[in-house]
Amino acid sequence: MHFVRKATYAGEWRLLVVFDNGDERLVDLKPHLDGPIFEPLKDPAYFRGFRVNEDIDTVVWENGADFSPDFLYEIGQPVSEATRAADH
Repeated sequence: MHFVRKATYAGEWRLLVVFDNGDERLVDLKPHLDGPIFEPLKDPAYFRGFRVNEDIDTVVWENGADFSPDFLYEIGQPVSEATRAADH
């Protein structure tokens, strides 16, 4: 099981997520915003209003939407120092 320790907005519907094992992954949630609970997240301003809930160790939004930390880890693309340097 993975736990989210930190998350930052990475543009559009992407988050840069740091997990408890130190792995950093770029998570694109745009293809996963299906269903009524996720509908508000399609608004970019609302999407950016996420926070990390330390009680459940994942990213959450004000309306109660969240994603399993294991799901975030699974769909996330590993981020390396080289990747980060190339983005800047």
